Amino acid sequence: MHNTIPSQTSDLRIAHIQPLASPAALIEKYPLHPDSARTVVESRQVVEDILTGKDSRMLGIVGPCSIHDVQLGLDYARAFQELRQAVEGEIYLVMRVYFEKPRTRLGWRGLILDPHLNGSMDIQEGLSRARYLLGEITRMGIPAGSEMLDPIVPQYIDDLLTWGAIGARTTESQTHREMASGLSMPIGFKNGTDGNIETAVNALASSGHPHSFIGIDTQGNTCVLTTKGNTMGHLILRGGNNGPNYYREQVERSAIMLRKAGVNDKIMVDCSHANSGKDHTRQGMVLEDVIRQRVSGMNEIFGFMLESNIHEGQQSIPEILDQLRYGVSITDGCISLDETRSILLKATDALRGGKS
Repeated sequence: MHNTIPSQTSDLRIAHIQPLASPAALIEKYPLHPDSARTVVESRQVVEDILTGKDSRMLGIVGPCSIHDVQLGLDYARAFQELRQAVEGEIYLVMRVYFEKPRTRLGWRGLILDPHLNGSMDIQEGLSRARYLLGEITRMGIPAGSEMLDPIVPQYIDDLLTWGAIGARTTESQTHREMASGLSMPIGFKNGTDGNIETAVNALASSGHPHSFIGIDTQGNTCVLTTKGNTMGHLILRGGNNGPNYYREQVERSAIMLRKAGVNDKIMVDCSHANSGKDHTRQGMVLEDVIRQRVSGMNEIFGFMLESNIHEGQQSIPEILDQLRYGVSITDGCISLDETRSILLKATDALRGGKS
């Protein structure tokens, strides 16, 4: 008896393939407004000037852990604009506008992948909402920053971003290092979830050089992308399995490692995640220490990150979405806008006092 040889050997575990509109089609639907273009160009230059020391201010990446509601994002942005103006003499604020969430196991993966919060994975709608929101925020004159997770997504939204991050789970990924080498904005690499800093240092060295890799162009065509290298990369300390890594001696060690590797020795501190013991209420305490280090002459620290939302705390996605509490994070816990304002004004006063 002869065994029948199957005629199909690929896509055996693919349940469905759905065409996706090209980046060019989405950009045509939500074109880059002149006000947005001005915001992006000017703010990228400011961030680069802070990284290179031409601008003496600190950089703050502040905003929701993740965006799950477009209206919430717009409401936060309007309040954020007032806060930006209040601290701009000492701190240059970029709004954290995160659409993709990496997961250790399972969980909601962000607005782009699951905009309806129900597992339907309407990615086309997610991309549309993300681009629309970034367009509105940047038209207000607010620079935006986001994590770059899926290597295809930047073609849809990166023209609206001032700053980007490569997360702790993907810093070691060759794909993300190559992607970062071609992105048009400054990029921060987080240390690994285990606290390993060398991983991020290697990522900075790699992404600073040209690469060639397979990707898509704005028409959605598969192509070979050849990059120039991104010299505006920097390290983000976010703590690890063994606890925080924002203390002065750890910052000094990190700066030495960066200089030995021949890469930018500027360091950003993420005041959340392992640096706060995953307790959002401790972010202000972490920032106080970071500001003290900066005032005492630790100029390698050029920036910080805070997870902030309209209201404090965190909530799980309810089965009945109407029960979702407005302005409260559905991922990591965040501090409220009121507390954000309080601790940033305090940081501004400390930085100003350090110059007198």
